[in-house]
Amino acid sequence: MPEPIASPRLSVVALAASGLILALISSLAACERREPAAAPPPEPAAPATPTVVMAPARQIDRAELLAAMDVAASAYARGQSPGGDDTLVGRRLVIRQAFGCAPTETPPPGAEMTGGEGRAQADFGKDRKTLQLSLAPADWTEAPLTVDGGETWESVEGFWLPRPWIRTDECPAPMTSAPVEGETPAAAPPASAQTVGLAAVFETDGSRLSRRNGRAYAFTVRGEGDLPVAPPPGGYRLVLEGRAIAFPSGRAIRCLSPSPDQRPVCVVAAQVDRVAFEDATGKTLSEWRPN
Repeated sequence: MPEPIASPRLSVVALAASGLILALISSLAACERREPAAAPPPEPAAPATPTVVMAPARQIDRAELLAAMDVAASAYARGQSPGGDDTLVGRRLVIRQAFGCAPTETPPPGAEMTGGEGRAQADFGKDRKTLQLSLAPADWTEAPLTVDGGETWESVEGFWLPRPWIRTDECPAPMTSAPVEGETPAAAPPASAQTVGLAAVFETDGSRLSRRNGRAYAFTVRGEGDLPVAPPPGGYRLVLEGRAIAFPSGRAIRCLSPSPDQRPVCVVAAQVDRVAFEDATGKTLSEWRPN
């Protein structure tokens, strides 16, 4: 009996199936050997916001304050607003000014050495054994110069800044002129009127610790032993420290003048927290603080 002959078609199908299986196995093996995909690069960090450090506002000294006063006086005389002085509001004031450059002789008997109103002065005591430094603030509470727009503070104490043409805190140089032969020496001319001041203001319900209420700041310099006190080389210094504030109008400086031919009188509003007497070297002789 003849043997059965295998169908070539079945062999081809079997071979094809075997090839497909091998291809699948190879593909799976390749997948297992494939290296993992590289991680995406990190996103660049956002630039850091720079930190801006604001330097504290420089304190205002005598020279800078007088310069601002000149600008305000010029603007007032021209009928304009003194632009720029509002930048003074809130800034620290440290104003030094010379006094006692030529101390006066003994006052008349019974006279109180309380200082000129709003001006520091130095007076020799009896036999020049002592030298009295004093300053009595002026009462500017109802002065037209400090009443701004009908609004007033509860109290205002005034301090003048003498010799505003000298920007430093030094004593003026002595000025002498040679006498003309045959002429009688002329008497010394009177001092110029005060035109620049500092108004120490006290608001309603504010602290009363620093108010003087008419009392003068005073300090006595004594000589060595029984010797007369020596005239001070370079005089003394009055120190006014505080913070500039605004008048009700919003400006730090206010000026007034009765005539276009007279220099305007200008004052800066401030809250004063230290008054001191120093010698010419800067040594503190006495000081007053509200606390």
